[in-house]
Amino acid sequence: MSEQTTPAIEANKKSIGYAMEGNKEAWLALYADDAIVQDPVGVSPFDATGEGHRGKAAIEKFWDTVIGPSNLTITAHLRIPSGDKAVAVHQTAVNKMAPGMQTEVDMIAVYELNDEGLIQRMSAFWSWAEMEKQLKDLKVM
Repeated sequence: MSEQTTPAIEANKKSIGYAMEGNKEAWLALYADDAIVQDPVGVSPFDATGEGHRGKAAIEKFWDTVIGPSNLTITAHLRIPSGDKAVAVHQTAVNKMAPGMQTEVDMIAVYELNDEGLIQRMSAFWSWAEMEKQLKDLKVM
């Protein structure tokens, strides 16, 4: 059975592709000017308040500190759309930091689009505690 296509599914596919390619400009262009990115949802070293990265400038800073320096492989296992403007995605992100050194995060990412078809909110649900454990095991933290 082929996967259905909706604007939200296409936004997720593009977001993953641009992140893996390191294409900052194309990735940022997917987001509304007043978008919110929570990756992960809640308080983490990436987001001290837990309220998310709000607006293009904050989202660009998130790219520059988290996505840009990473060597990511992101695999979407299942996409569940809710109409045309939202999709929940079970995906895994692997960051290869050096030969034999990588972290792996399993997550549910929820993409919500605005009326213009831009990402208004992206909320990634994953465990910072599990990431921290992996980094400590690798002696990176």
